[in-house]
Amino acid sequence: MGRLRRSRVHKGIRDTYRKYRTRNYTRDLDQIHDDIKPENVDKFKNQALDPDKPGLGQNYCVECARHFITADALQEHIRGKQHKKRVKVLKEEPYTQAEADAAAGLGKPDNGKRGGRSLTSDDVTMDDQ
Repeated sequence: MGRLRRSRVHKGIRDTYRKYRTRNYTRDLDQIHDDIKPENVDKFKNQALDPDKPGLGQNYCVECARHFITADALQEHIRGKQHKKRVKVLKEEPYTQAEADAAAGLGKPDNGKRGGRSLTSDDVTMDDQ
């Protein structure tokens, strides 16, 4: 009987996973929220010609942060499911750092006004007898 050797498969190699994970990285939602602001949209829609980008950088979807080769490909993308999902997710406001700190218990405590409670005539009424 012959020797049984282990078959060489690549399922345990993490480097290939990391390589493709960083290659397929897209912009985060909070970064895209900054891009959607009216003063920034014009900058992304009217980019200078760049030979390194698909379609020379002229067909850009701001919500998905993707470049397309032709205007027809961009219009097809806008009608698609992935674009509509992204637009729906972007309608929500992103969390701020103050909200994150408050959720973690790191924010300022709300202890009311400083100086304690002051007594007024309405607080305590005493009858003289």
